[in-house]
Amino acid sequence: MSLAVITSRALAGIDAPKVSVEVHLANGLPAFTIVGLPDTEVKESRERVRAAILTSGFEFPARRITVNLAPADLPKDSGRFDLPIAIGLLVASGQVRSDQLEHFEFAGELALTGLIRPIRGALAMVCQAQAVGHAFVLPTDSALEASVFSHARIYAVTSLVEVCGFLNGLIELSTFQAQSVTCLSPYPDLFDVKGQRSARRALEIAAAGNHSLLLLGPPGTGKSMLAARLPGILPPMTEAEALECAALASLGSQGFLLENWQKRPYRAPHHTASAAALVGGGSDPRPGEVSLAHHGVLFLDELPEFDRRVLEVLREPLESGVIHISRAARQASFPARFQLIAAMNPCPCGYLGHASARCCCTTEQINRYRGRVSGPLLDRIDLHIEVPSLLAEELVDGEQGESTAQVRDRVVQAYQRQMQRQAKVNAALSGTELDTYCQAEPDALALLRQTIDKLGLSARSYHRILRVSRTIADLESAPNVQRVHVLQAIQLRRVMMGKS
Repeated sequence: MSLAVITSRALAGIDAPKVSVEVHLANGLPAFTIVGLPDTEVKESRERVRAAILTSGFEFPARRITVNLAPADLPKDSGRFDLPIAIGLLVASGQVRSDQLEHFEFAGELALTGLIRPIRGALAMVCQAQAVGHAFVLPTDSALEASVFSHARIYAVTSLVEVCGFLNGLIELSTFQAQSVTCLSPYPDLFDVKGQRSARRALEIAAAGNHSLLLLGPPGTGKSMLAARLPGILPPMTEAEALECAALASLGSQGFLLENWQKRPYRAPHHTASAAALVGGGSDPRPGEVSLAHHGVLFLDELPEFDRRVLEVLREPLESGVIHISRAARQASFPARFQLIAAMNPCPCGYLGHASARCCCTTEQINRYRGRVSGPLLDRIDLHIEVPSLLAEELVDGEQGESTAQVRDRVVQAYQRQMQRQAKVNAALSGTELDTYCQAEPDALALLRQTIDKLGLSARSYHRILRVSRTIADLESAPNVQRVHVLQAIQLRRVMMGKS
């Protein structure tokens, strides 16, 4: 037999399209050619495959070798095709049996010694393979990552010799079973935060309805502390949400860590991050911070210090929950339904409104500083809350508030009410759905009309106030939105209302 076809997977965004690795041996001068739009990493697999086959004790065929990665118009990257190419060569040269190949897919990078190294995106590939009923042969480390998908059939291998022995019937491999993992929340407790009742209340509302939140206050008042404690009070993840987060993490450069299974992501990029780092990109598109924070929290500290063009790229995913990356040769889409928490100082020096320190900024400097964050972006943030400096007695003798567990119980109850009523969080309700599920009492509607006329609110601001009002009502187990709920929602948006 001089032809072998091995099945593998490429990566295109969060999808893993099927790739047929076709290996053909022909007479003629020895040569090794790879076609099918391979990038440099794939082209270099010729040398890795040659060395791995020889050091594993097999014969490298001295013939004219052609490897085709089909479909030809799909770009192929990384060393994941080393293993299927090597198996194809050994099958085509008659050193490995081919009777079981149609039931398996293969991916793995080969070391020169014949060992198999882990690869990126294993979980995404395994999910797609399971959908068509195929088992997947993976390096052991990648199998550990992919095993969080409980329905998958995975075979973990460490070397090319082990794979060939399995295909030849000399070695028996059992499907890989990962140890059960219980992820205990490592997030700090909300009990540590002294004072800041209004900020803690805003944090609870944001968690209950998946609302975005802007914290405005002098340095050292606890803005970063509050943001770091938000993931701990969020509702537990469903298995589907956890799989999406794990698949996205597996596409990143650091891969997916098993201890993060069913743990809400928390991403806090530095303000020097580029637009590509934030939303993803590159010639081979990879997920950015907004996608790695999918179903979790994206915290942007020192918001005005980010480049304005970088911040503007957040406007689309805040509305749609998806990032579309287009390049001349490739397009990719990544989910990005994250919860934005931002923090900023009230002025350039940071001490405007401080209880003891004196602000030295002029009105023009303050306006210029706040103007670094555009009105359209602020309009997409549901809650704007001040985090004032604490008085000495509050700081030294002040009582701690409720713990994360206490607040989380209320958040989970409000979340369950939303799921039973509309099967989605309040922040995700469309304009039409607001009319159906956010029934407001007459005096509440009258207050909303007055607010729109007086402050000149946009339709988006009106909808966001109504969504927050519905969340406040859910926290209080109220069937309809009442006037007091609308008042609280307006109050929680007044800080930056003039700019939005």
